[in-house]
Amino acid sequence: MLWFKHYESLGILGMNSRNSDFISKYNPRSKYPLVDDKILTRDLAEAAGIPTPPIYEIIEFQSQTVDFAQRMQAYEEFVVKPAKGSGGGGIVVIAGRNKNSFRRASGRTLSFDDMRYHLSNTLSGLYSLGGQTDRAIVQYRVHPDMFFSSISPVGVPDIRVIVFMGVPIMGMLRLPTHESDGKANLHAGGIGVGVSIRTGETTHGVYRGAPIVDHPDTSAVIGGRVIPGWDKMLEMASRFYEITGLGYLGVDIVLDRDKGPMMLEVNARPGIAIQVANQKGLKHRLRLVEEHAAQLTTLESRMTFAREHFV
Repeated sequence: MLWFKHYESLGILGMNSRNSDFISKYNPRSKYPLVDDKILTRDLAEAAGIPTPPIYEIIEFQSQTVDFAQRMQAYEEFVVKPAKGSGGGGIVVIAGRNKNSFRRASGRTLSFDDMRYHLSNTLSGLYSLGGQTDRAIVQYRVHPDMFFSSISPVGVPDIRVIVFMGVPIMGMLRLPTHESDGKANLHAGGIGVGVSIRTGETTHGVYRGAPIVDHPDTSAVIGGRVIPGWDKMLEMASRFYEITGLGYLGVDIVLDRDKGPMMLEVNARPGIAIQVANQKGLKHRLRLVEEHAAQLTTLESRMTFAREHFV
């Protein structure tokens, strides 16, 4: 039991505690559809004035897949993703097109027929939560801010912020790798990098569960870098507490070189690997917010509390 006491002293949040003490307690199930469907989340963000990657088209019916390539002629590049997908499944990034095919960001080609098949599978629910029927989103392709150019050579990095009762309590930069095929998801081979809530400076890195100090593809040092627009990102993330009515959230934000910070998606069941990247536990921070919840009634008070208490 010594190992258990060690983790308890560090305030490490386990999956069972996350589910019973925080998700079940603070996230009404009736609110889940607001974040499980990326289109509904986008609508909420848009109504609140929070920027998101523009949506070019929403595919709802199999008939819309037939002439998809023809309708996309106006767009040299775009992203296709399932509205109810999770973990990066079903996302296709298109960087250009040839006569009879699309060119993926990885350099591989995808024929028009293969894209139609992929869209058909998406609508059928192949990538959705619980296998339910779905919609496909055709969206603006994010171009990462130049800040990332010397760190991550492929894909689109994103920033995950855990928000509890409107207070940003922990942050993580997720960096894609060649292994992850340009996706920032840690389980696919992406890198998690801890970020100081107070300063926006990157700290520790984790890759495949092991600590690292540099990017495996570029050898670039990943710590000691201050993320541009950090305060704005924290404010964006914090606002989703009131926008969604969910108390325990993971908000994913991208930093575009032209459009700045944009909300990518919101997760009502965020993972706990962020603790490994930060080498800090979530539980002490969660309990501290609970103790002071009565005073944290405004966005300003929540932001001030986060900066004062969470390095």
